[in-house]
Amino acid sequence: MQIPNNIVHFAVGNPTLYNKMIPDWWNHYKSSQDKTKSYEFAKVNDKGELITFEEKEKQITDAIIKEAMKRTNVPYLAEAPADQIFNHQGLRNEIFAVVASIVDMIIPQTLIDSISLYSDVRTIGFGDSAQFDVESNDLFSVSQIGRGQRNSLAYKQFMGTKTIVPVNHALTVYTDLYRVLSGKESLAKLVVKVIRSMETAMRNDVYDAFAAMAAALPTTATTGLQVAGYSQDSLMRLCEQVTAWNNGNKAMIVGTARALVNVLPNDANYRYTLDDPYMTLGHVRTAFGYDVMELPQVANHDTEWALKIDTDRLWILSPASQKFVKLVLEGSTLSITDSVYENRNLIQRATMHKAWGVGIASNSLAAVITI
Repeated sequence: MQIPNNIVHFAVGNPTLYNKMIPDWWNHYKSSQDKTKSYEFAKVNDKGELITFEEKEKQITDAIIKEAMKRTNVPYLAEAPADQIFNHQGLRNEIFAVVASIVDMIIPQTLIDSISLYSDVRTIGFGDSAQFDVESNDLFSVSQIGRGQRNSLAYKQFMGTKTIVPVNHALTVYTDLYRVLSGKESLAKLVVKVIRSMETAMRNDVYDAFAAMAAALPTTATTGLQVAGYSQDSLMRLCEQVTAWNNGNKAMIVGTARALVNVLPNDANYRYTLDDPYMTLGHVRTAFGYDVMELPQVANHDTEWALKIDTDRLWILSPASQKFVKLVLEGSTLSITDSVYENRNLIQRATMHKAWGVGIASNSLAAVITI
């Protein structure tokens, strides 16, 4: 896992937490969530004994608290009773600062894993905006002229620029710090939920921008990039168009499993066996000379039991060409915590502020089929 520069700076003095413990714990978590992929993580401890994910959660929680204690630079905290620790405002602030640093470390990697097929992720400093240059993929016109003419029509290449300004987003969580410090509540579980919540919000913004771009594609009968109704002929035409106009970068057919099951020949006389990829994967690996890739479906938490990615869309993309969507992350995650006795029930709230922006900036061509 690549650690961002701001986290490297933040981690000075305790690189083990960020270089070893957190990547190992996060890979263990991902392995428990996704059995189809292989993740590297420690299965035994230094004594050769099996180590469970629950034990790693406890270790991460303890490590976060110890890191926060060290960063407060108050030596007596290490041996202080729980009541003194609980009343130390600096420690409370540092605990959630460490949590925010872990969020910043993991989120870019999870985003790359889920949306890199059609989007780029860029990190900028506080108060900055991101500019993306977009070149036209048109060519200059070559014209016939007389031998006695010096010049033909003159052309110049102009660069387009897309500016994306991040917008602040906030997530407020609360926990009973006394229960955390006494080992009754897990900071590691809180970190997981914060990461998943923020990553989902960013990913949904990226997908919404991508879907809106696809919906705006032209629908002209013979050359349009948006077709209603699947047919082998339409799929082949769009794959050829996308490949040709993306400078030869070969197109790929992309969609959810429910959409890809429709990618079959027009001829109904084909046969397949029970161990055929169409049965084992739910779709073919290649179709008519073009690779087929499944987009994992995700939950749409805005509507109960709904799905986020359209199941009636086949997208034709060139992954090797310029990505369509740009996701810009501004600075690091800021954490704001309550004072010691601000709330009557002594619950401790922390608000995580993270700014990001999403936009379309690409000269790459895409197409879509609505099944």
